[in-house]
Amino acid sequence: MYDPTQLRTFLAVAQTLSFTQAARRLGLRQSTVSQHVRRLEDATGRQLFTRDTHAVELTEDGEAMLGFARRILQVHEQATAFFTGTRVRGRLRFGASEDFVLTRLPEILEGFRYDHPEVDLELTVELSGTLHEQLAAGKLDLVLAKRRPEDPRGALVWRDDLVWIGAERLRLDADRPVPLIVYPPPGITRARALQALEHDGRDWRIVCTSGSLNGLMAAARAGLGVMAHARRLIPPGLFRLPDRAGLPDLGKIDFVLVHGRRRGAAEEAANALATAILAGGERLRRRGG
Repeated sequence: MYDPTQLRTFLAVAQTLSFTQAARRLGLRQSTVSQHVRRLEDATGRQLFTRDTHAVELTEDGEAMLGFARRILQVHEQATAFFTGTRVRGRLRFGASEDFVLTRLPEILEGFRYDHPEVDLELTVELSGTLHEQLAAGKLDLVLAKRRPEDPRGALVWRDDLVWIGAERLRLDADRPVPLIVYPPPGITRARALQALEHDGRDWRIVCTSGSLNGLMAAARAGLGVMAHARRLIPPGLFRLPDRAGLPDLGKIDFVLVHGRRRGAAEEAANALATAILAGGERLRRRGG
């Protein structure tokens, strides 16, 4: 009843909330993406998206279809692998940024290891900038991380607002430098925060530097200062600062999957994990249990 190709297209649109971005990710024409979604809506007899010239949003039925689509595709891929005898195997060096420490990424990786027991998965958790450097040096095969605005590489997993966060009772003094809690270089959010403040003419001082998200969270919860963070990944116990705090807008941030240059078994394993992450992308925006 439900075509796997149409389901994959539906997931791409649901994750990017953009028919254009979904087309780029899948290597299809935008008209083809629209056609796939329309046929899936015909098959379900329900509207899955509301869309106008400015925005694309999932309907309530679309939200329900997310879970069904992922499970259908997962079983479809398991059956295909079983009956064709094609098993993914080999060593896969996967890098994930610190942003995903508190999400449900471990559940996605657990499912991947269950589906592909012959893949030797090695996980590296680092700053996004460091992961991109290691990928370029051939030390990683697949990276899930933020990308710099000027970098076109990578399949978009989702786009988020970069916002200022801090302790609930934190109050900033407009006459004093902004107290910053940051990752060390080459942290991407660090660079964005400093650029935004300097462009706005605001003085700042660094009150805490840590390469660990847990370290930054501890400093922020203690009320030492503010940090730039993706809106959908705000850690528990921290809050988005209101506009009246007077801090400059940080814009959008992209989370992407970027492949390395290795071919053969490593490339097949990387493609399989990338598919699993894109299919379960919604879980990356939720805290782990």
